[in-house]
Amino acid sequence: QVQLVESGGGLVQAGGSLRLSCAASRSIFSSNAMAWYRLVLGKQRELVARMSSGGTRIYADSVKGRFTISRDNAGNTVYLQMNSLRPEDTAVYYCYAPNFNAWGQGTQVTVSS
Repeated sequence: QVQLVESGGGLVQAGGSLRLSCAASRSIFSSNAMAWYRLVLGKQRELVARMSSGGTRIYADSVKGRFTISRDNAGNTVYLQMNSLRPEDTAVYYCYAPNFNAWGQGTQVTVSS
């Protein structure tokens, strides 16, 4: 069992940056994959970025070159650095640990034009 808690969301103008954090209740990220998803009401949940235990990263086409997923050395926290934000990035962002089927509670990101 593992609990995930996201933070770092907020309101930002288009072109701005935010860094989301996902803290785990124990050190899991150094040896397990994790991912960031986002959800907009009325739309399907979208995979934003994923990082394997070996460090391989994949990104949605819509965020490539703008978002970066990373983790700390202790394996407790995963980050999503979001640059050049656009209004269409507005969503609730969730972190997910697939090996544990664990989701965080989500953090709202709102990008104004």
